[in-house]
Amino acid sequence: MHCVALLLLALVGMGAEPPPARTVLGVEAQRFTVNGQPRFLCGVSYYGALGAEEATLRRDLDAIQNAGFNWIRVWATWAAFGADVSAVDGEGRSRDPFLDRLQRLVAECDRRGVLVDVTLSRGNGVTGTPRLQTRAAHTRAVETLVTRLKDYRNWYLDLSNERNIADRRHTSFADLQHLRAAVRQLDAQRLVTASHAGDLTREDVREYLVTVGVDFLTPHRPRHRNSPQQTAAQTREYLTWMESTGRRVPVHYQEPFRRGFAAGRWEPQAEDFIVDLQQALSAGAAGWCFHNGDHRDTTDGQPRRSFDMRTKPLWDQLDAEETKVVAQVRQILNRQ
Repeated sequence: MHCVALLLLALVGMGAEPPPARTVLGVEAQRFTVNGQPRFLCGVSYYGALGAEEATLRRDLDAIQNAGFNWIRVWATWAAFGADVSAVDGEGRSRDPFLDRLQRLVAECDRRGVLVDVTLSRGNGVTGTPRLQTRAAHTRAVETLVTRLKDYRNWYLDLSNERNIADRRHTSFADLQHLRAAVRQLDAQRLVTASHAGDLTREDVREYLVTVGVDFLTPHRPRHRNSPQQTAAQTREYLTWMESTGRRVPVHYQEPFRRGFAAGRWEPQAEDFIVDLQQALSAGAAGWCFHNGDHRDTTDGQPRRSFDMRTKPLWDQLDAEETKVVAQVRQILNRQ
């Protein structure tokens, strides 16, 4: 034992990496847990994080935590504004330095007690060329990510962003079932979901829970001015529908509406975000995201927010309405 202790001291003295802080994300019925304690996941879209400098990431993470948020959503397949910062290539193979950056980001979040959503997408040309177009390539991407990040328990995997859209992003339930099985074989404890564009039907809920076997539901609610006032009722409907499947899992709103998406039709104000968050909380949802992205009505997409952080931290790109939102989040959560 004395020799082992001396060896460990020597390794520390040589600069060996300490073990991860082990922030452990779990699921207990319709709630998430962190290190065994129930936790509402209140997060931030942080899609292009792998293109940011480490100083930018640290600055943003400080601001994110100070505001009361506890998770971020990062894409492993992100290319926008002429920069491909994907952690895997079109065939699902590792793509450095970005896979290394993803690992370092997950490790830093693990140390801080922050949770990470790692998202894959087959793409439709908007965020880079379509990728992972075959089951084999998609499976390889899943295996690449799970293998590299296996030591960390503070992240979950979204197998396919908005997988139901009928373009090159589409991922069938059969493919999702195969991908879910691949994750389970490599890492039986890893939490997995697959996100859905629009509200779910009763049959969708059954397919996700029974056929695919996701650990929680991630519907992307419609983006219109009445959406925030409908979130509570929609949440309760999902929770009711689950009962017939024999499974009770969290409802996680990982990508609601955002500013800049369709300003000509509806530009949400701070109050819309707050109402949406409050409705999710009151109805028993398990998570919600402060979604953000580029401004589609400007020629260069500015402010690009989380879609491009190569030159500016996300927090420096928020507009006045968004700043009002983040100023209220901690107080809202503390009232629960």
